[in-house]
Amino acid sequence: MAKRTIIPFGPQHPVLPEPIHLDLVLEDEKVVDVIPSIGYVHRGLEKLVEKKEYTEMVYVIERICGICSFGHGWGASASIEGAMGVEIPERAQFLRTIWHELSRVHSHLLWLGLLADAFGFESLFMHCWRVREHVLDLFEKTTGGRVIFSVCKVGGVRKDIDAATLKEIVDTLNGLKPEIQKLADVFIEDASVKNRTQGVGVVTKEEAIELGAVGPVARGSGVYQDIRLAGIGVYDQLGFEPCIEEAGDCYARTVVRIREVFQAIELIEKAVELIPEGPIDVKVNGNVDGEFILRLEQPRGEAFYYAKGAGSKFLERMRVRTPTNQNIPTLVKMLQGCDLADVPVLALTIDPCISCTER
Repeated sequence: MAKRTIIPFGPQHPVLPEPIHLDLVLEDEKVVDVIPSIGYVHRGLEKLVEKKEYTEMVYVIERICGICSFGHGWGASASIEGAMGVEIPERAQFLRTIWHELSRVHSHLLWLGLLADAFGFESLFMHCWRVREHVLDLFEKTTGGRVIFSVCKVGGVRKDIDAATLKEIVDTLNGLKPEIQKLADVFIEDASVKNRTQGVGVVTKEEAIELGAVGPVARGSGVYQDIRLAGIGVYDQLGFEPCIEEAGDCYARTVVRIREVFQAIELIEKAVELIPEGPIDVKVNGNVDGEFILRLEQPRGEAFYYAKGAGSKFLERMRVRTPTNQNIPTLVKMLQGCDLADVPVLALTIDPCISCTER
């Protein structure tokens, strides 16, 4: 009988920038069980509803995660707007959708680079991040920030984008398509990449559903699930359809994210074509008296926002459930039976954000 040993993986690890901690139960070089632990970077952001007015909480929630910051700002604003019965202008909805899809492009390019780094393909890693810089430049030009944007507010958005800049966004993204395609060809065709991703960490459609997987992790296993189908923002006007792969392995999850990069560029182009003229915000008076639930498709998957107020300037509760929190059980499943050398790649395959998870 093989001897069992338990080794710690994280919270500091040279492959992972995220402080995730896993106790790996090994038989020789095979992982037979995994015990995850969270709480290493717990910050208590949701507790701040007792001290920050609801208008300020949008900017606190935005700081849950730097990569998903725009989506968190949107989720916090929209959940408070729902609780207050506020309808924002259509142009603001289009602008939120455009910025959100730009976030998806830069998030997936960042993840592709980290995946390349995990299996030692350093030049591919640097090229992914080089292309991503152009997307961050667009954020800086339109919001003033590269990580935290602070353009969402209760009642709409703080900044408009003029027609010339909207055209520049589309032209820049279309200009990046050939470079992104070159990167995609390496991930999809290169034999060394396939060797590290195909058939590794397989999660079946049934297992993904049972474990509550969300985002590209679920769609890579054939689950037809994407909250953008529910029509939040203006996705119902853009002809959106989710990107689905059936294999359920690391390779399938990689292909889903690559396809979503190109899809996000197309969605931005359509949104720019259809964006109406008009105001970008409405004046919001009074306090939050009620509760509202909102679901938003972040780059990593479905995020859940809950806002509750009782008539004061402070919320009673602001609850955020992030996609990484949902995908950790699926990560445990995909790690069981894998080789120890594949653990870093598999941990990355859910695109973990532990600062999101622990808030």
